[in-house]
Amino acid sequence: MWIDRRFIQNFNWSLLLLMIILISVGVINLYSASQAGTEAKGTPVYLKQILLVGVGFLALMAVLWFDYHLLLSLAYPLLGFSVFLLLTVLFVGKTVSGSQRWLPLGLFSFQPSELAKIALVLALAKYFYTHEKNGRYGFRELALPFGLALLLAGLIMKQPDLGTAVLLLLICFSVFFFVGVAGKTLIVSFSGLAVLMPISWFFLKDYQKKRVLIFLQPETDPLGAGYHILQSKIAVGSGGIWGKGFLKGTQGQLRFLPEHHTDFAFSLLAEEWGFLGALLVVTLFLLLVLWALNIARQSRDRFAMLTAYGIGAVFFWQSVINIGMVVGLVPVVGVPLPFISYGGSSVIVSMIGIGLLLNIHMRRFVIQS
Repeated sequence: MWIDRRFIQNFNWSLLLLMIILISVGVINLYSASQAGTEAKGTPVYLKQILLVGVGFLALMAVLWFDYHLLLSLAYPLLGFSVFLLLTVLFVGKTVSGSQRWLPLGLFSFQPSELAKIALVLALAKYFYTHEKNGRYGFRELALPFGLALLLAGLIMKQPDLGTAVLLLLICFSVFFFVGVAGKTLIVSFSGLAVLMPISWFFLKDYQKKRVLIFLQPETDPLGAGYHILQSKIAVGSGGIWGKGFLKGTQGQLRFLPEHHTDFAFSLLAEEWGFLGALLVVTLFLLLVLWALNIARQSRDRFAMLTAYGIGAVFFWQSVINIGMVVGLVPVVGVPLPFISYGGSSVIVSMIGIGLLLNIHMRRFVIQS
């Protein structure tokens, strides 16, 4: 099949290389995690991650193949499909550690909440593409997109998964900020949030309330609910400037650090590679977000611009929440670090997000008729 050579000429190799570097750092970190001997017998997590990255590359190539303008007609159906999957997982989902978040699909399990991130970005991009206006948006125009985000967040909260639910709302608010919100709407919204936040406490589950209290004072339960964050802060702090060295982190290798291959993968990395290694990873994520914003800036149409910005918001908030979580700046809510934490659904959906950014960038000269 004939391929426009301009697509190759405008391909963003730097963004692809940045993704490969992050994936490589993640695999190396997972290799270290697998040496602690805390996982069950079977295939080590780093080998599983490599296999999942291979699946992710196939998904990325599939996303690159078609014109992203086709997503205009698929955005709402994809959102509806995400709602269907989130409803399905509540009835037949696989339960792990008290959370029912995964759909068993034979050899592996899929987490529908990961797909919901991309679905929400595309739905918001289409809505504000078809409802473009010169001025700022008010309550009436924002009610529907906020309702869609709230629906997804509500279904994810039922799993329960507070972290991803909050992440979706942050993505939604980020897009609202980008398109512009009327001053009166902002004032009333912030006032409403100030009133609702104390009330929301009574709707949280007991374990979620405990997470908030432990976040404020983890020392009150050092061997129970506060154990994770205390061990994580010890791991990060003990790494110092240069780190303890690869495979030499005591918190990770001696099994003090829990979930060191998933939610607290960054803690293991900071312990072994120190402040400089952690700073390098943070810089890589910053570059990833800036690349997404630059692709949004260079886009020729509003749908592409909003999609690229939304994907940038996904990577930004997910990185901020995870890194903030492991150093004690935000409560422990179970949000993985893209490309670094182990997880098939997360790495595949993250690579799909990169594929969309690459697609938009290399087709930025194509104007939809």
